[in-house]
Amino acid sequence: MIISSNNNQVVPIKRIAAIDIGTNSFHAIIVDIYSDGSFRTLDKLKEMVQLAKGGMGKRLSDGAFKRGLSALKNIKRLADSYECEKILAYATSAIREAENGGEFIQRSIDEVGIKMLAIPGRVEAELIGLAVRHGVRLTGKPVLVADIGGGSVEFILGNEEKFFYTASKKIGVSRMTEIFKPADPITPEDIKKLESHYEEQLRDVAQAFAQHRTDTIIGSSGTMENIAQMIAAQKGKSVDVTLNEMEFTAEDFKNFYEYFITLDKKQRKKVTGLDTKRIGFINTGVVLVNFLIRKFGIKSIKISSQALREGIVIRYLKKEMIGLPWTGAFADPRRRSVFELLRKTDWHENHSRHVANMALTIFDALEDELELPEGDRELLEYAAYLHDIGYYISHAKHHKHALYIIRHSDLKGFKEHEIEIIANVARYHRRSTPKKRHGEYWKMSPEIRKRIKKLSGILRIADGLDRSHYQNVKDLQVQSGENEIKINIRTEGEPHLEIWGAERKSQLFKEVTGKKLKIERVIESAYS
Repeated sequence: MIISSNNNQVVPIKRIAAIDIGTNSFHAIIVDIYSDGSFRTLDKLKEMVQLAKGGMGKRLSDGAFKRGLSALKNIKRLADSYECEKILAYATSAIREAENGGEFIQRSIDEVGIKMLAIPGRVEAELIGLAVRHGVRLTGKPVLVADIGGGSVEFILGNEEKFFYTASKKIGVSRMTEIFKPADPITPEDIKKLESHYEEQLRDVAQAFAQHRTDTIIGSSGTMENIAQMIAAQKGKSVDVTLNEMEFTAEDFKNFYEYFITLDKKQRKKVTGLDTKRIGFINTGVVLVNFLIRKFGIKSIKISSQALREGIVIRYLKKEMIGLPWTGAFADPRRRSVFELLRKTDWHENHSRHVANMALTIFDALEDELELPEGDRELLEYAAYLHDIGYYISHAKHHKHALYIIRHSDLKGFKEHEIEIIANVARYHRRSTPKKRHGEYWKMSPEIRKRIKKLSGILRIADGLDRSHYQNVKDLQVQSGENEIKINIRTEGEPHLEIWGAERKSQLFKEVTGKKLKIERVIESAYS
């Protein structure tokens, strides 16, 4: 799928499918690869197959073959419907360890047309690490990544630059459930046996941890995501937009654990957030997370929605798509994903950058007065860059289109409420200001709504000051008095359109500041 383009526009150049053939489930994603080395997920499919039902390391049963091949056929149909040029399929522990794993691989080729690679655990861990580093905001401080699968658990110690340690341990939830056969509900004796086994299996992880200490775990894949969804439900937190970057404390987990671990299967079925197909083996994973938190003195747990399947795509970009800058222009996943979205929607760069610069100048002058959190400066910047991307769909109602695009673009490195702030500030850059009748806005917490109103008030003024889209305002200064905020602007030409543009959108700004607004053009000497 090669699409011609001009030199400035980023376009899709290839479409591929990536499949993680796991012990409990098969995960597939369909992605477009772009000319700047980024990729965009178009569709996803998860099939729960429980390949190792009946025991890890044994022959795959006839039922497992049937479920696995049926799932692959569904994925192949999806890939074909998107006209994918390539399908990358990586098999993990269930296929690696099965006596007839080779037969399953061959039947996948013969009956489905998918050729899979059975990768070793160390490669699996490395690919998961690449995916997490691509999608979660890391720093120079180490983190411990734990990807809890059905057959194995991958551990990665690393930071934004490198991995210090990677390992795959045979302590996945299905394997542990099969070996230890815990009672229902699980008993203290069952938990003691599991923790003793974890202690023994994780000795070298503990040794590596001692050299690269951290108080943060990043969890990926189904078990960790399910735990996060249950905790979010327990705390009344929304994860409608994204689970990526959701964070909870060790205390949050403790409160969840003490309640959940006492439940039997029938009671677990009623827990909001738990995948019903995981009810039978979720407990061994919950016990493992509790053990890791206590063993390593963990204080916070963060979720990555990216895992092996995204790692497969990143590896393909690095190894096969020679010449593409796969990491994009920025190492920070937040800035990188914003600019990937901007390039894909053919943004009005000069106008948006100019509006962003003016908005940040106003923010800096009023930050303390409006009691704005420091992190809101970055969110305002991104909202300003993105405020006009709705033009990509239509000029009419482009502010509403911007809200939709931002909320559904799978921006990386942001918490859910941060995406909501960016999306809503972009939405309210024109036309209506926030109202009670706006259901999506009103269901957010009062604190988030206040931040959106303040940032929207600033963006509306900045956008108005470039009403012509020709960057007539060359500089501005903000002076806040007792009853009035004065913005002095230096312009290239006559300022009437810019002043009119800002004043006609100033009502929200006046409301959040509680002051009058005065905008005046000043001559060069006023800045000397």
